[in-house]
Amino acid sequence: MSAASGSIPVITIDGPSASGKGTVAERVAVALGFHFLDSGALYRLTALSAMKHGVALDDEAGVAALAAALPAAFRDGAVWLAEENVTDAIRAEIVGEGASKVAALPAVRAALLDRQRAYRQPPGLVADGRDMGTVVFADAATKVFLTASAAARAERRYKQLIEKGNSANLPSLVADMRARDARDAARTVAPLKPAPDALLLDTTHMDIESAVQAVLAHYRSRQ
Repeated sequence: MSAASGSIPVITIDGPSASGKGTVAERVAVALGFHFLDSGALYRLTALSAMKHGVALDDEAGVAALAAALPAAFRDGAVWLAEENVTDAIRAEIVGEGASKVAALPAVRAALLDRQRAYRQPPGLVADGRDMGTVVFADAATKVFLTASAAARAERRYKQLIEKGNSANLPSLVADMRARDARDAARTVAPLKPAPDALLLDTTHMDIESAVQAVLAHYRSRQ
């Protein structure tokens, strides 16, 4: 990373699945006029690409090769894989599970590292994920770790799925959420954990706007 890019402000927002980090990060980016990186989308795109190409999710070399050459684009409020709009496809539960599996592969994380750092452009960046503050942008001045109880997060995911016309089972979602948390926290490379200098924000009983304002206040206090 160059000295010039190091002077560009970055706000990292990490946390477990369905903690609200994506929505909060996007709104904070809009409020500040910053760029936005949904790092989880890159892992979801990698998993989706592997599924489309018939590459096993535990084939580290095969998945890493796909990640390195991923034809991903974020434009017009949509996520693209080559020329296909996959905005909805990458949000499917099976793709989310796949993303968690490929994210545990060191070669895949290495392949996506430089791609994520390239999003650091003026006037600033808000990056959400699981290791934004600990690995990808460890030098960021403003770090936030969003969390919420597994039950609260499963309920949010349940409502999202029902609103989109998908079937969902709440107890299964709670179990899946806990299993994914355990896998993300236990992986050897970039495990899910708050950076030592991150603001811990529990959103179990907090609405999105309150969380956005808390992050903005924290950012301004660091200036």
